[in-house]
Amino acid sequence: MAFSGNKNDGRELRIYENADELSSILADYIAELSEASIKERGVFAIALSGGSLITLMGKLCEAPYSKTVDWAKWYIFWVDERVVSKSHADSNYKLAKDRFLSKVPILHSHVHSINDSVTAEQAAEDYEFVIRQLVKTRVISVSEINDCPKFDLVLLGLGPDGHVASLFPNHPVLQETEQWVTFITDSPKPPPERITFTLPVISSASNVAIVATGGGKAEAVHLAIDEVDPNWPELPARMIRPIYGDLVWFLDFAAASKIESAKFSSS
Repeated sequence: MAFSGNKNDGRELRIYENADELSSILADYIAELSEASIKERGVFAIALSGGSLITLMGKLCEAPYSKTVDWAKWYIFWVDERVVSKSHADSNYKLAKDRFLSKVPILHSHVHSINDSVTAEQAAEDYEFVIRQLVKTRVISVSEINDCPKFDLVLLGLGPDGHVASLFPNHPVLQETEQWVTFITDSPKPPPERITFTLPVISSASNVAIVATGGGKAEAVHLAIDEVDPNWPELPARMIRPIYGDLVWFLDFAAASKIESAKFSSS
């Protein structure tokens, strides 16, 4: 059984009994956005995070999606990446390759990972350059109200501390508004060196999905969604506010267990 609800700020909440049910609906959601984007633009530009999100995408590798999705039109990017070798266990690229990309026929030339042989600062600059070139050729759309790229879908996981991408609570990088891709060298979660999309880029996407499962995420979900003391520091997940796009939270019952203010209807 699923529950859904809409907040008055435009966020949609979709809550499922368990991670397996969530995974099935998430696959439907991604496949539908892919079909709509390819019909409208001829391509589907999707930006991934790491962690359990990749496992939850796993049903896309199975029937019917493995045959019905137009994989040749997909372009893959990373919302954030650890500045480590692509073969390193901490690499988001390696995680996605092992559990997703190697199981579907996405063109290798359409997979845009970071340069892992340079510093974090240079890797961020290089990655922004790649994205700017693909905006020029309209592989990635451009926002109607700023010069930010407009990805068809940005997929985010959620940390227990409320971080999304590599945007951590109280970190100065949350204030970055000029760059599309920036870097940090002091991540509170190892490894310390990372690149990340900035908040304006994430909020310029056509669609943003934040996916969280398990009771360990419940407090962060509550603080990101419910009305809380305005004197509390705002969590990065709460700062995701698509300008002209849609934001959907995909949660299982455990992750949603502390939500106070939503009224849901079953489906």
